[in-house]
Amino acid sequence: MELNGEHTIAAVIPAYNAEKYIARALDSVLAQARLPDEIIVVDDGSADNTADIVRSFGPKVTLIQQANSGVSSARNTGIRAAKSNWIAFLDADDEWLPERLAAQLALLERNPRLAWTTSNYLECLCEENRTAAHIPVKELLNELNGAEYFSSFLDAARRRHWGHTDCMLIRKDVLLELGGFNPDLPIAEDLDMWFRIAYRYPCVGFIPRPLAIHHLRTSGSLMVSTFSGSLYTNFMERHFQLARTQGAFEDFLPAASSLMRLWIRGLLFDARKKEIRELLTRFPRAFSPVYRCWIKGLTILPALTASVLRALSKAIRTLKLRRQLTRPPR
Repeated sequence: MELNGEHTIAAVIPAYNAEKYIARALDSVLAQARLPDEIIVVDDGSADNTADIVRSFGPKVTLIQQANSGVSSARNTGIRAAKSNWIAFLDADDEWLPERLAAQLALLERNPRLAWTTSNYLECLCEENRTAAHIPVKELLNELNGAEYFSSFLDAARRRHWGHTDCMLIRKDVLLELGGFNPDLPIAEDLDMWFRIAYRYPCVGFIPRPLAIHHLRTSGSLMVSTFSGSLYTNFMERHFQLARTQGAFEDFLPAASSLMRLWIRGLLFDARKKEIRELLTRFPRAFSPVYRCWIKGLTILPALTASVLRALSKAIRTLKLRRQLTRPPR
């Protein structure tokens, strides 16, 4: 297939044992007001009927099968296979809203210097019949102040405006220039990619209204629960070094602080004192003295802190006092 035009778009969907969700994801892609020029599903060694379901969509969907190598490897396979010059990502268990590609393409045409763009998204705890925007649209409109982009992704990340993989539309040559997603990272492989892009291409398009649905399953757990603390310190040390070499250290520091505070919250729920103390010790500039003292106090009796936090979380969820939807802790 030969594709022409300034903005050709490939939808890249990594899938692993996704038979329950892959049809929903593909239906959402095929329901786009502006259809992608290519739809590529990379089956990462599934042991279920994922591949057969993808094949049932016929020639409009390209299926690539590979041995199980992880989500980063699967995304990289899709990027390399794409003939389009822009890549739009979607996780197999999520879905796009119909205006996703049309809205982002219009933004890019108005802002041709942008190398990437993202958006707000909906979070769905569908088992509880609850859906909410990740960030209130009004809040984003106020922060953008009439602009269609953040001049610094790192500054936006400081406020946890990461966008989401399901909302990212990125020039293929940028992804290849940076070597794609890091297949050696078992955590935060998406943020690793966004940070590396931001060091070279800080300006990112941002649409305040949700353009995708990220499904939060209540059987999940906080993202830090199953990984060793060293993975988080190694991730941060690597990015502090990368930021220094790119002259972006001072811009990255507040974003790193915001991300590590999120990690520490999850570690508190799992009573992981050692990992929390390691983050506080290794990156003292990322935290205020008051915050460090507060968190150290909470880790004096980590099991008690975890129990109290879980009880508070349950009460908050029951009373629906929390604006943002999150998975309940394990």
